Amino acid sequence: MFKRLPMRTPLLYLLAFAMAAQPATPPRAVDRPPFYKVFQFPPDKIPRIDGDPSDWDIVPDDYAIGMDQLTNDSNATARPDPKKIDVKIKVGWVKGLNRLYFLYEGYKDYWDFSQPNLHNDIFELVVNGNHAGGPFIARFRPDKSVPETEAFFTMQGAQAQNYHIFTPAKDKDWCMAWGPQQWLKELPYANHASQYNFQPGEGGKLVLEFYITPFDLALPDDPAHSVETKLVENNTVGIAWAIMDYRGPTTEHHDFWNLSSNHIMYGDATYLLPFKLMPLEPAFVKPFEAKWTFKVADMSKRLVAFQDESTGTVTSWHWDFGDGTTSAEQNPQHTYAKAGNFIVILDIEGPAGKSRFARVWDVTLK
Repeated sequence: MFKRLPMRTPLLYLLAFAMAAQPATPPRAVDRPPFYKVFQFPPDKIPRIDGDPSDWDIVPDDYAIGMDQLTNDSNATARPDPKKIDVKIKVGWVKGLNRLYFLYEGYKDYWDFSQPNLHNDIFELVVNGNHAGGPFIARFRPDKSVPETEAFFTMQGAQAQNYHIFTPAKDKDWCMAWGPQQWLKELPYANHASQYNFQPGEGGKLVLEFYITPFDLALPDDPAHSVETKLVENNTVGIAWAIMDYRGPTTEHHDFWNLSSNHIMYGDATYLLPFKLMPLEPAFVKPFEAKWTFKVADMSKRLVAFQDESTGTVTSWHWDFGDGTTSAEQNPQHTYAKAGNFIVILDIEGPAGKSRFARVWDVTLK
């Protein structure tokens, strides 16, 4: 029998209408900077990959990237609860080494890492060394006439690399390099160490240190002919990461805390973020020091270009090219009359005093 519903009062109708008219909760907004900073370690303070974060004590706090910069792609309105998950990442580099160093410090009230497969808490890291962008996994191949299995070996991981880093790894390799270039996760191109004191299903703190080597072109099974990204001060590298947070072995649902604003950053480097390779912090720069480099501009003419890299206020430069000639220019070019090995000396003066820097036989011409 049909049951008549009770008549609603006008007030209840108005209340119901008002509730229905309420907009959905908007996604959580994140105020991201124009670029994130990559700390430059001095050559005598390169971090040891041993799971001890003390080497990173010299890195200022404003280099750290925390959960406040991440959005949950599984629930756009969610806010991170530090009682459940709290992760902080720092990124570093060393001038002259094409490596990116990472310090991952994370707390969770429940770590999920008991299974030997991808069901694991994961730090998913994506790096595009030259920040050129574009798709780099077979699923997003531009030419769909190419079979996906073939594209895996021809394009996946070639110009940008994706690492699924297990946090932590138990009874399995430390990460999955998502592509055919499995050599990427081995020495000398990568190294890792972690420190923790908890079992699967328990809470606690994890410290993970590692470095990776970004490549502009990474070939399957052929590191010798692959092309490392040359890391240069003040250049930017495309980077993003996601923290995949599982909550038990019986469910495949997991949160996906993403640094990028686009979920497909995992396979398209267009959506990575700029990370700037910063100069040395002032505390690690000598206030006044002579330093220089050079380049042979034309070997047939024995033409050499010298570049001053001195620090501090310099009022005068004196170059001795090692062949009896000198120059007072800051960045001179010099043509040598004959072949040979040369000792080149730069003397500088300034308000802070004097400084000298020589290179012995670095300049060798034929």
